[in-house]
Parts: sequence; structure tokens; C-alpha cells
Amino acid sequence: MANSKENHWTELWKKEDWIAVWVGFLIILLILGGLTLKMPSFKWTTDGELATYLSTATTAVEKIGKAAADKGEKAIQDQATALKAAIDTKDRKAVGDAAKKLGDLAKEAKDEGIKKKAAGLARDITGQAGALPGKVFSGANIMSAVYVCITFLVLSLIAFALMGEPTVKAIGGFIVVFILAWIAQFIAGSATVSYYGVEYVIWCLFLGLLISNVFGVPGWLKPAVRTEFYIKTGLVILGAGILFGEIVQAGAYGIVQALIVVGVVWYFCYWIAKKLGVDDDFAAILSSAVSICGVSAAIATSGAIKGDPKKLSYTTSIVLICAVPMMILMPIIAKTFGMPDVVAGAWLGGTLDTSGSVVAAGALISETAMKTGVIVKMSQNVLIGVAAFILAIVWTFKGAKGVPGAEKPTAMVIWYRFPKFVLGFIIASVVFSFFMNPDAVSATKGVLAGLRTWWFALAFTCIGLDTKLSELAKLGGGRPALAFLIAQGFNVFWTLLLAYLIFGGVLLPAPKL
Repeated sequence: MANSKENHWTELWKKEDWIAVWVGFLIILLILGGLTLKMPSFKWTTDGELATYLSTATTAVEKIGKAAADKGEKAIQDQATALKAAIDTKDRKAVGDAAKKLGDLAKEAKDEGIKKKAAGLARDITGQAGALPGKVFSGANIMSAVYVCITFLVLSLIAFALMGEPTVKAIGGFIVVFILAWIAQFIAGSATVSYYGVEYVIWCLFLGLLISNVFGVPGWLKPAVRTEFYIKTGLVILGAGILFGEIVQAGAYGIVQALIVVGVVWYFCYWIAKKLGVDDDFAAILSSAVSICGVSAAIATSGAIKGDPKKLSYTTSIVLICAVPMMILMPIIAKTFGMPDVVAGAWLGGTLDTSGSVVAAGALISETAMKTGVIVKMSQNVLIGVAAFILAIVWTFKGAKGVPGAEKPTAMVIWYRFPKFVLGFIIASVVFSFFMNPDAVSATKGVLAGLRTWWFALAFTCIGLDTKLSELAKLGGGRPALAFLIAQGFNVFWTLLLAYLIFGGVLLPAPKL
């Protein structure tokens, strides 16, 4: 028994679950302690892409100028006219300078509506005009990526050593995995790629799959292919970005819809998947992806139930393949059938699987639709931790039943089998929600989100490196994909019904947003 207890204590510094928690906490503490780690920028817009963007932005600039004139905001009106003139010259620098000046003047506007709209438009145009492809390859930007690489390499080598894994042998492989993750984020940073919602995750998978299926993964690269460690560390950091206060900010309507959507759609997808003969783990990952928020929920669920990375890769691929046509078609459907903007936004927020796609699709309808969609999506995102916690307990209990010779799972057995990164996620979320100064949370939010993205990028690159397409195609014989598509179809109609009932003024007064 003494040896058993000793083994349990050594898990604190030898087991991947615990080490991921400590590494995640260490990163959070370092950033809170003042470590300056600038995230590299990957956004880039070619001259042709900028011209296409500005051709549509011109109308918005004219509307701002007219609205400013109606409200007596002379400075905003004049600068909108100047920005329109700069756009007509097709001079990229002139457009950026004029947009920046509009943003500066917007801060002094008296009318809140004009201030918000002018600031948002100015920010978008400035960002597009300033996203020169050459900036991504500038010395400063490359060095930012190098510093992130060195930080992650040192932390990973320490973690590998504690777990008894190769360390020195992993250095070259880690650098290659990091470079592949950098390339994936560079591709995703293209204005055109970003517009169509093809996120960095799919490019990480693609590059990894390309190497593993065309060239093969060399032996020296394999020690750095540590998918689970990268995912779990990223999820602990994700906890710092999922704040309980956001539930209140999201609004009661969004919370009600999110709870009903997630509860009903999750169970429906799980039920369909089981009817089609999909195993429990795969069904749970699919269900979370459909009902909560796509890739992030699938990652959290896979980690919580100790799922097969290949099943996570499969689910992620389906989510991203479905996201693009949905993002384009749903706004068209909403406009064609004359849906109220607030209802359309609630529909988008409840069905599209990423915040970026919700913003993009909502913007194709109206600002109200976009705002409503973000509120609903935010409400669902908050449920990631809740779902992971519940599933971790249920799956741990299920796993404990299989312990040889155990008549009944004990609390200690469940504790030892419980995925510890879930606790790390919850602790980070609780601390940042209730015990941190809001200014500190705001100041560290961007860099922590960037670091989390890097961990996920490494993880999905490794999933690709560790996956053979021939094996992926055989996985479940197509039944998981069919279950996902049926559940997504149900999700689309169920969420539309709820959007009308909750946001359309049927059950509750229609919100004014």
C-alpha cells in the first residue's frame, strides 16, 4: 500500500496530466509576473485583396460620413470624406493614415453610435491596409516567433525529462513541428483564407498529414510528436480565457438558448451516433463539437475522456469542412426569408462552430445580427469547461468500473483516473473570473490567447504527423460522419426554432440590440 501511495504522489511530477497543469500554470504566472512575450503577427493582405476589400468598405465609409453629418459630428464627417478620397487614390499608405486619423477622431466623438461605428470601421481598414505581407517576414516578427519557440522548447524539454521521455533527441523534431505550425498560421493569416473561415487548425492538420502520408515521419522527429501534452497544456491556459462573468455579459437570452441548444443537440447527436454503431468516445467527441463550439469543444472533450487523437482529427476535419458552406449559405437564407436580424444572429451564433465564422457571417447580414451571434456564441463557449468536467467524471466512473477485481469504484479510484488538466482548466477560470483584477485580466488576455493558439497549433500538427489517411478513412466506416451531418442538420432547425421563440418575441419580449 505504501508503494501505491508513493506512486500516486510521484504522479504529480511524472504523469503527463499533472505536468501539463504545472506547465500551463507556470506560463500563466510568468505572464502575470511581467514576462514580455510578443506574439508574432500572421495577418497579411495583398494589394489585390486590399482593393477588393476597399471596394465594399467604401459604402460603409460613405454611410459613416452621412450619419456624422446628421449628428453634427463635423470632424468625423470631414475625415470620412478624406478617407474616401484616399481610397480612390488606391494608395495603401494614404488609406492607412486616413483610417488611423478617423479612429483617433472617433475617440472624441460625442455621439456614442457614431463613436463606435467610426472606431470599428477605422480599425478594420487600418488593419487591412497595414497588413503588408512583408511584415510577417520582418526581422522583429520572425524574432517574436523565435522567442516563443525557445520558451516552448525549454518548457517541453523539462516536461519530457520529467516524464522519462527523450529530451536532447526531441530538440530537432520540436523545431520542425514548430516551423510547420508557423507555416500553417501564415497560410491562415491570408485575408482571402481568413474570409472563407479556413482556420489555422486545418492547415496544421494538412501539413502534418502531407508529411506523414507522402514522405513518412522520420525517427528523429517522433520524440517531439507529443499531441496529448500540447493539447492539455493549451486547455489549461484556455481556462484563463473562459470567464464566468461572460455568462452575465452574454445576457439572459443567450444563456437560455445556449443551455437548451447544448443539452438537446448533444444528447441527440450522441443518440444518433450510438444508433449508427459509433463507440462511446467517438460519439461524445462528435456531440460536443456539434452542440457547443466545434474544434475547441472537441479538443476539451477528447482530453477529458482520454479519447483517441485520430478520432479528434476526424471530428475536426468534419467540423471545418462543414463550417465554410454554412458560413456562406446561412446569411443568404436569413436574408432570403426576411428573418429579423436579431433572430438571424441568434441562429448563426447557435450553429456556427467558431467565433470567427459567427462574426464573418453576422457581418454579411447586419451589425445587430453580428452582435447577437457573438452573444449567443459566447454563452455556448462558457459551457466548454462545464461539459468537460461532467464528461470527465462520467468517463472516469465508467473507466473505474473496468478495474480488474474491483467490485465498486471508490472515490480514490475515480480521483486517480480523473484527467487532471480539467482541474487546471477550472482553477484558471475561477481565479481569472473572481480573484484577478479586471485590468490584469484584460492586459494578459491577448498574449495568453496567443500562447494557447501556439500549443493547439503544435498539437494539431502532431495529430497530422501521427495519422495515416488510409486509417482515417476506415475509422468508423463513414458512420461518424453521417452521425455528425444528421446532428448538424437537426441543430440548424432546432436552433432556428429557439431563435424565433426566444429572440423573436414569441416567448419573451424581443431584445433591443
